[in-house]
Amino acid sequence: MTVRNRGALAATAAGVAALTVATLVACESQPAENVGAQEASALATATATATATAIAPATGGVPVAAGDLPAGAEVVPPVRLVIPEINVTATVNAVGVNERTNEFEVPPSVDQIGWYRFGPGLEADAGSVVIAGHVDSAQQGKGAFFRLRDLDQGDTLTATGSDGTARRYRVVAREEYAKTKIPLDRYFARDGEARLTLITCGGPFDAKARKYRDNIVVTAVPA
Repeated sequence: MTVRNRGALAATAAGVAALTVATLVACESQPAENVGAQEASALATATATATATAIAPATGGVPVAAGDLPAGAEVVPPVRLVIPEINVTATVNAVGVNERTNEFEVPPSVDQIGWYRFGPGLEADAGSVVIAGHVDSAQQGKGAFFRLRDLDQGDTLTATGSDGTARRYRVVAREEYAKTKIPLDRYFARDGEARLTLITCGGPFDAKARKYRDNIVVTAVPA
């Protein structure tokens, strides 16, 4: 499998350098509990397209699963994301997979976020549009998705595509997974109901490994 040409993966979007104590404490604060897990699961079909066995790269990075590229209609990438509830207005860049690390190529500037360009675009009437961003960085401070964990069911956001159309979404789920446990077939599926999947890092920060243990995943549907 050539990851740069096809595939689906669980994004890490981590702040990977050593953190100050204040930042570490803030990032370890967790949602009271997961919400909407059943709703998020129901959006995917019973036989999702990305069902290959996950592969853990030697670097200890994110797992990767095989999947077919979408075909046919012209893809409309998201270029801007606005989330009023957490004061986010961010530029969205089309990204793929780092050839060296096999990891999601999240933009280096923490105030920008990345759309997984090998999955559906905003025009799609099925599948999961995946956008990932950094939670923070020792050098740059808080990332665009620093407060992603604070989103709750019913919160709204707007994704604007390259076609100039602003599409409104409503949050239905917020979940946290250990990076080794995240269900790839659900969040990177190209079938099931149309949905937007936002991913960043969370949970305890491992100072020795210089990464977070978990992923925070927010699922939203067209409002």
